Amino acid sequence: MKAIQTFKILTLAGALAVACAAAAAQDNKQPAMSKEQKAMMDAMQRASEVRPEHKQLNYFAGDWTTTTTTTMDPKSKSEGKAHTEAIFGGRYLRMTFEGNYEGQTFNGEGFLGFDNIKGKFFNTWIDSMSTSFWLAYGTYDSAAKSYTFKGDMDDYAKPGTKIPVRIVVHIVDPTHYTFEWNETHGGKEAKTMQIDYAKH
Repeated sequence: MKAIQTFKILTLAGALAVACAAAAAQDNKQPAMSKEQKAMMDAMQRASEVRPEHKQLNYFAGDWTTTTTTTMDPKSKSEGKAHTEAIFGGRYLRMTFEGNYEGQTFNGEGFLGFDNIKGKFFNTWIDSMSTSFWLAYGTYDSAAKSYTFKGDMDDYAKPGTKIPVRIVVHIVDPTHYTFEWNETHGGKEAKTMQIDYAKH
C-alpha cells in the first residue's frame, strides 16, 4: 500500500513538473510578428544578402602593380601598388593604394560594392592629398566588360561648385584592368587620368 501511495506521489510530482515547464515555455515564447514586422525582416534580409553582383567583384581581389598617367598639365607617369581584399563576408572590397604624385608620397583607400537597395554598384575614395570623400554609383556592361560610375567632385579652384566625373573601369583580361577618370569642364568631357593595373 505504501509503495502504491509513493508511486502516485511521484507520478503527480512528475505531471506537475511537466505542467510548470510547459507554462514557463509559454511565458517565454516570443509573440508572433505582425505583417509589417515580417515585411521589414524580409526587406532587411534582401538588403544584406550576398548576391552574384558581389561575387563578380571578387575579380578585383589581390595584389596589383599600377601605372598612373595624367593627361592634364603637367603630364606625368608614376608607379605604385594596390592591395584589394573582400570584407564582411564578401559584401565589400577594400583597396589600399601606395604611390607617388610629383615626387610626393601618395596613399589612398577605397571601397567597391553593390548596393542591393539601389540596385547599383558604388565606388568610394579617400587619400592623403585631400580632406574630402568621393562617392559614385554605377552599372556594369557585360558586353563591354566595363563598369561606369558617375559622380561629382568639388572644384578646388571654385569652392561651392562641382565638376562632373565619369569613371570607366575596363576589364582587359584576368590579370589586367584599366581605370579611367574623365572630367567635364565647360560642357566638354576629357580624360585626365588613367591607371593601368597588372596582377602579381
